[in-house]
Amino acid sequence: MATQQSLVLESKQGALIISQRPIPQPQTGELLIKVQAVGLNPVDWKIQARGFLVESYPAVLGSDAAGDVEQVGEGVVGWEKGDKVFFQGFYRNERATFQQYTTIPADLVAKIPSKYTYSQAASIPVSLSCAIYGLYAPKPLGLGLNPNIDSSVKQTGQPALVLGGNTSVGLYAIQLLRYMEFNPIIAYASLKHFVYLKSLGATFIVDRQEVSLADLPSAVARASDKPLKVAFDAVGNAEAQEAGMSCLVEGGELITVNSTTKSDSDDGKIMLAVFGTVHLPHTRAFGKVLYERLPQLIEQDVVPARVEDLPNGLQGIVDGLQRLKRNEVSGVKLVGHPQEQSN
Repeated sequence: MATQQSLVLESKQGALIISQRPIPQPQTGELLIKVQAVGLNPVDWKIQARGFLVESYPAVLGSDAAGDVEQVGEGVVGWEKGDKVFFQGFYRNERATFQQYTTIPADLVAKIPSKYTYSQAASIPVSLSCAIYGLYAPKPLGLGLNPNIDSSVKQTGQPALVLGGNTSVGLYAIQLLRYMEFNPIIAYASLKHFVYLKSLGATFIVDRQEVSLADLPSAVARASDKPLKVAFDAVGNAEAQEAGMSCLVEGGELITVNSTTKSDSDDGKIMLAVFGTVHLPHTRAFGKVLYERLPQLIEQDVVPARVEDLPNGLQGIVDGLQRLKRNEVSGVKLVGHPQEQSN
C-alpha cells in the first residue's frame, strides 16, 4: 500500500510528529487531492492542547487546503486529474489536511482562480466559511442575511460592527458586509492594520490599543448615528461578546466565532454561535451553495488573506502552530507546504 508523510497527533494532548501513513483512496463521489498548501488555524493547536473534536488517535489535524486532483472517485463528473482546487477538510484522518494526500467530497471543492496561488487559496476555506455561515447562512446556522449568496441582496446604508477585524475571520466578515453594502462598517482592530482593513471595506477603525472593550459602545455611537443591528465577534471571548452585545440596539444580533458559546437572547438582543464547517449533516446544504458560488465570489468580490509561507514542510506547521498559540500572528495567514521535505 502506498504511503505518505503526515503530521500526526500521537495521543490526546500528545506531541505532533511526522509519520508514514497510508494514502487514502477516494470513495464514490470523492476526490483524492495531492495537498500543496495548508492554512493554519487556532483550532489546530487548541485540539492538541485540550483534546477535543478528535475521536481516535493517532490523529491527523488540519482543515484548510489547496492542491491538485490526483484521483477521481466513482460517480464524480466535472473534475479530472490535475485540476487545481481548494477546500475545507475535516478532523478525520482521511479528510484532514496536514498530510500529503487527502480525500474530499467532490461537491465541496472549488477551482482555484488562475490569479491566485496555492497558498492564497489555502488561506480561504475555514475563515471564509466561519464568516459566511455566521452572516449569510439561514437561521439558526447564522443570521440568514443572504442564504443564496445573491449579489442583488443588499443592506445599503445599515451599519455593522466587526470585533477582531484583523483576524483571518474578521477580514472576510468585513468583505462580506461590504458585498451587501453595509455602511459604515466599523472594525475594532489594531490601528496598524488601518490601510489594509480600509482596502477590504472597513469604513471606520476603532483602535483596540486606545479604546477598551468597555468603552467600545460609545466609540461605535460616534462612528454612526444609525442603530446598530448587526455585529460579528471574530475574537470569541466573553469580554468581546459582552461588548458586542452592548453596542447593539434592541432587536440586534451578534454572531460569535466561539462555537462553545450557548446561543442566547437578552434584552431583546440575540447572540448566535457559529460553527463554520461544510461537513456536518445540518450544515452541508449551505456548504454546497457556498462551493457553487465560491469561484465567482473569490474571482470578483472577495480577496484572500495575506499569507506567510512557512518553510520546512510538515515540521514548519508545528512551529507555526506554536506562534499562533503565543498570539504572535496578526493580519496574515500562516501556510504550510506538506510536499516540501522537513529538516
